[in-house]
Amino acid sequence: MPVATREQYCKMLDTAKKEGYAYPAVNVTTLEVINGALKAFADAKSDGIIQVSLGGGKFASGSSVGSSAIGAIVIAEAVHRLAKEYNVLVGLHTDHCQPEHVDDFLRPLIAESRRRVEAGQEPLFNSHMLDASSLPMKENLALSKELLKECAEIGIVLELEIGVVGGEEDGVDNSGVHAAKLYTSPDDMLLTYETLNGLGRFMLAATFGNVHGVYKPGAVKLEPKILRDGQKAVTDKHGSAAAMPLVFHGGSGSELADIREAISYGVVKMNIDTDTQYAFSKPIALFICGHIEGMLKIDGEVGDKKCYDPRAYLKLGEKGIAQRLVVAAQNLLSEGKTLYGKI
Repeated sequence: MPVATREQYCKMLDTAKKEGYAYPAVNVTTLEVINGALKAFADAKSDGIIQVSLGGGKFASGSSVGSSAIGAIVIAEAVHRLAKEYNVLVGLHTDHCQPEHVDDFLRPLIAESRRRVEAGQEPLFNSHMLDASSLPMKENLALSKELLKECAEIGIVLELEIGVVGGEEDGVDNSGVHAAKLYTSPDDMLLTYETLNGLGRFMLAATFGNVHGVYKPGAVKLEPKILRDGQKAVTDKHGSAAAMPLVFHGGSGSELADIREAISYGVVKMNIDTDTQYAFSKPIALFICGHIEGMLKIDGEVGDKKCYDPRAYLKLGEKGIAQRLVVAAQNLLSEGKTLYGKI
């Protein structure tokens, strides 16, 4: 099955919200990571979301090109081709884009999708994320409104963030953010709904203490009830159908109870990056440490080509990330619930 169509992607989000599960969303940078993600979704019989960050796109474009947009296009085109070999639905998404990168990252990608749609094809990406949480709320929503209209014209879903995800990821350091900003207020969730409702499909990354990275137990205090209270503010005023599809950022290392509680309040997508990076790197590191004499030409020896051939260890990384993402599907209750062949 190719990457999900516009209609299929919206159905994925609606079904997850209705039936109480969420999709693993994994950041990818290389073909090995893409293949590991696709294998995991297929093994778990779970639909899933593959996403590209600014830094991931820049890496994928190569050090000589260094273009986040070009790299994201290359990754997306690879996913479109490879996804056809699997019997699950896959969504394509771009991760955090700060306001200063809208014109050199998001808009070129939207333009590429527009070109495809005008040629009778599906958009290149199913959804994009605008992270304007660094702006005052009024400015954040004004930019979100503008981009949502652009995305809606060609059937793309917009994800936006209110509140701030702590920690550091992809070169953006929010470790010094005031604690209050890590928790979205019900009033801000209500304002978001009332500002954007009716303009197009959107997902909301509301924050409830989320922090990028993995920390020792007790270092991060998640409060999923923040999501419950925000949704209640919206539905009390606008009815149960107004409950928004939510996104859980900083999902790596989270307690299962917090994950499941967040899902019960409308989370349909959980970003998992740090854990999958480790799952990819660990088997590679173990292989290299266990085959160091073969990897290196020590004391004039010739080494062992079977060891230093990149395929020898990269395939282990692919396997490692696939195994971790199956666990993610189980935790998110999406295992066995693919909509492939049903819509």
